[in-house]
Amino acid sequence: MKDLQSIKQRFGIIGNHDGLNRAIDIAVQVAPTDLSVLITGESGTGKEVFPHVIHTFSLRKHGPYIAVNCGAIPEGTIDSELFGHEKGAFTGATDSRKGYFEVANGGTIFLDEVAELPLSTQVRLLRVLESGEFIRVGSSKVQKTDVRVITATNVDIVQAVSSGRFREDLFYRLNTVPVRVPPLRERGEDIILLFRKFAVDFAERYRMPAIRPDSQAREMLLNYYWPGNVRQLKNITEQISVIEQEREVNAGMLSHYLPDFQSGRLPVPVRPAEGKGFNTEREILYKVLFDMKSDMHDLKNLVFDLLNAGGEPENLTESGARAARNLFNDSAVRKEAFEPAQPVVVGYGAARESRAIEDTEEVIEESLSLTDREKELIKKALEKNNGKRKFAAAELGISERTLYRKIKEYGLDG
Repeated sequence: MKDLQSIKQRFGIIGNHDGLNRAIDIAVQVAPTDLSVLITGESGTGKEVFPHVIHTFSLRKHGPYIAVNCGAIPEGTIDSELFGHEKGAFTGATDSRKGYFEVANGGTIFLDEVAELPLSTQVRLLRVLESGEFIRVGSSKVQKTDVRVITATNVDIVQAVSSGRFREDLFYRLNTVPVRVPPLRERGEDIILLFRKFAVDFAERYRMPAIRPDSQAREMLLNYYWPGNVRQLKNITEQISVIEQEREVNAGMLSHYLPDFQSGRLPVPVRPAEGKGFNTEREILYKVLFDMKSDMHDLKNLVFDLLNAGGEPENLTESGARAARNLFNDSAVRKEAFEPAQPVVVGYGAARESRAIEDTEEVIEESLSLTDREKELIKKALEKNNGKRKFAAAELGISERTLYRKIKEYGLDG
């Protein structure tokens, strides 16, 4: 732990979170090797510190260290920047130029935002990693370089591989040793430590007393989502130090600098994984049954309107007739899904109309028993899978524990 603290002091790393300590430990352990390291983490988490740690504790510490932001270099010149170019290779190339891989020979090169590299440049980079060879733009001469490559990205690089924006073989070559830097919102009390450190730094810079948060402000700091991570916390601390006259920061004051605080760590309702498929099926069944019941009520009203209009279909308006046809067609389709086919006689006599409506109402009432439907589905699933509850549960989309409870509840274990 003493060595870890000395490393933190040397590189200005603040915090005691387990994830942060783990990242530092991996960086120190892998430093003496020449393995490629991929550092992942959100923007503003401080990923750029770890390449310095790796280079400092490596055998290349006396060699050059070059950091390159791949996202800040235009696509048309990135190859020239990394691998160099010959005179006349393109418009404006008035002289030959060494690239970063040539200049960093014997040392370390850090490629930040590596996921922003164009696919053509990714091919060149893969060749350097595998054989140490590269070719300048506009040249046919193969050159060699001995460089330790460290990369970083704030995007989901696995998703970039899936979408074809990043080469899979290059990803596995770069990801020999992964280092994950945790976001600020996961680091708990580290947020308060960083706030105090930044407050002291800005107090010294601007020659004023340091700001300090009260208990409510501390809670706000700990519960905020921090989309900008450490960089955002540093900027907010500087703003409060310069703008506010009071040196004690309260919740009201802090809320002006965290306008979206309410969208931070609010509880999000999450449906349990257990029973997810069964709940979905139940919702579908509810929707179908209630839609069918609504259609039947509309149909009954249309028939009564027809009877009141004189019992003749031609007395019905064109829109009413079209609605009636649609209701009959839709209802017939839904009805076939839940009951055997039956002859339905719809006439214009009052007795026959009343009988047809009564029969329909009776069928709907029987269909609305979800308990019977649920019990029937479980029985069918068990019969289909020869009583094997594990496979029956999988087919129903529920857990075995839920299936056991349902079987006992419905008396199906006999």
